[in-house]
Amino acid sequence: MSHERSPHRPGVGDTGDARDRESVVSRESERYGGIKFGAAFFGWLTATGMALLLTALLGALGAVLSLATDTDIGKAADEAADDPQTIGIAGGIALTVILFVAYYCGGYVAGRMARFNGAKQGLAVWLWAVLIAVVIAVLGAIAGNKYDVLAELNGMPRLPLNEGDLTLGGIITLIAVAVASLLGAVLGGLAGMHFHRKVDRAGLTT
Repeated sequence: MSHERSPHRPGVGDTGDARDRESVVSRESERYGGIKFGAAFFGWLTATGMALLLTALLGALGAVLSLATDTDIGKAADEAADDPQTIGIAGGIALTVILFVAYYCGGYVAGRMARFNGAKQGLAVWLWAVLIAVVIAVLGAIAGNKYDVLAELNGMPRLPLNEGDLTLGGIITLIAVAVASLLGAVLGGLAGMHFHRKVDRAGLTT
């Protein structure tokens, strides 16, 4: 007499499967978890590239609008650099959104590569950005502005602040950008890690 294997019914053995899955993932996390600065570095590269791309797209849109309104976008950018108050609410929001999206992408790449501790990977991406910005600022102060690499990248979003000139609007913009980029990186890291949790659930479910 043949016996057919009964299909798995939801709720039967699910508790045990979930417990086994959690224990396996926990052991893997203990061994391979923690901040992966290599993955975070590639996440930072992704964030930088995405920021360049989004800024270029925004610049192209601004150029189209300037042709339609008969204004000079380059002149407007120079005025914003000389006086941070001229950037306006729209410019500040655009800069914040660009960096949020860019660092979300960077955090996602780091979280996807590292597999575990997505929030920490996103934080590491943000710390890479801070570290590299500090190094470039120090080199620029020592060797002069010609070694300011970020300044040579015309597509890179820059805060409309002159050296030694921090107005109230500039401080608010700086804080908003820092918070938005950090939040985007952390959320992106969690999203990248979540993909692997879905794979674990599929692979360890009987």
